Amino acid sequence: MTSREIPTAPSCGLARHLGLFGTTMAVMGGIIGAGIFINPYLVAERVDTSFLILSAWIAGGIVALLGGFIYAELAARLPAVGGQYAYLREALHPGVAFLYGWVLLLVIQTGGMAAVAVIFARYFLELTHWSVRDSHLAAGALALLTAINCLGVRAGSRVQSAMTLTAIAAIGLLELFSFLSGEPSQISFRPLLGQPPSLKLALAFGSAMTPVLFAYGGWQTSSFLGGEVRDPQKTLPRGLVCGVLGVIAVYTSVNLVYVRALGPGGLAATTTPASAVMRLALGPRGGAFIAAGIAFSAFGFLGQSVLTAPRVYFAMAEDGVFFRSVAWVYPRTRVPVMAIALQGLWAILIALTGTYAQVVNYVVAMDSIFFGLTALCLLLLRRRDSSSLPTAIAYRVPGHPWTTLLFIAAEWLVVLSTFAHDPRRSTIGLLIAVAGLPVYFFWRAKSKSREATSA
Repeated sequence: MTSREIPTAPSCGLARHLGLFGTTMAVMGGIIGAGIFINPYLVAERVDTSFLILSAWIAGGIVALLGGFIYAELAARLPAVGGQYAYLREALHPGVAFLYGWVLLLVIQTGGMAAVAVIFARYFLELTHWSVRDSHLAAGALALLTAINCLGVRAGSRVQSAMTLTAIAAIGLLELFSFLSGEPSQISFRPLLGQPPSLKLALAFGSAMTPVLFAYGGWQTSSFLGGEVRDPQKTLPRGLVCGVLGVIAVYTSVNLVYVRALGPGGLAATTTPASAVMRLALGPRGGAFIAAGIAFSAFGFLGQSVLTAPRVYFAMAEDGVFFRSVAWVYPRTRVPVMAIALQGLWAILIALTGTYAQVVNYVVAMDSIFFGLTALCLLLLRRRDSSSLPTAIAYRVPGHPWTTLLFIAAEWLVVLSTFAHDPRRSTIGLLIAVAGLPVYFFWRAKSKSREATSA
């Protein structure tokens, strides 16, 4: 099958209920999680001036925007269910697509969901003081969101959109109270770099970009919903670009507030900058307020994760390389209930066993490898379709191929950096991916045997 043969409406029976707002919220909800409230101190530890800290967040936003551009054109070319899985399948090889879905299910998506669910549980318990284990509450949150998404894509999208808007509102209030507090600004742009330009400074800035790019990750998951978006050739590209631009504005402004209130040294010294800023502005009440904001943000991120990724496992089953039951769509809600339930159960198991932190570390390099490979798909599809689709694509990447090559280089530099800094866990992630090869060939052989028997 070629990209010219991809139907705009999938034969699988999924319902197209998502418009531009729902798609944009899916993009923003896939990016904005609890990390922006907690992790910017890592950047301040690695670069120690206001200019470099803010530059790192702006540069990370540019890389994310380039990724949004690339995925927007891919979505316009292949508005198929499964998104990134479909791009890899059509442009590279079905086996590469399967390995992506394999790692996504086993560790990338479910491990991240379990980690964020535990963050949600800890902050929720801090507010309510319930005598419940955080792992049990995390499992309950995952079960609740799994059930909601089984009711239909509209129900899941509405919950996710509400939580994302609540998180954005919490960030906006944090910024407002910080500016109204009357505290003197700690921002200083002298010196700009902190040390003369050198290879050491470049490496430090590259190291700071790693947590920044992680924080910006997640915009790609909205592409999984290609089979449930109305007018996907136009809506998905617009939603991707609008969502990423919105997150750049949110992330840059909140880090401006962190540096203004705490200064580079103060930001590097606290692992909870959002709480520190709110305590400066409002005292103990500020800490409780931001705990609620972090809980809502984490819950919204979970809602987006539960909503999007099951469409990849669904597409794998449709292709005959996974359990056929995972492709089953509930007639009333027209959502892949089995795929959603499979992901939810696996994430709950990871949350209950407490292995989420290790699992997430294993696959950081794998995630960036597949980002680069997906961008490579655009280069191949452009060359393949140049004669037959000169003007039919509704959206094209500005500055292609240079912007696309820059994105690939940035993602694969993250891969090299991760293997250099944590070779053990990165190698385990690679081995998990490679272990999917025999599984793929088994399913392909089984699918061909089934087709031969039915013929």
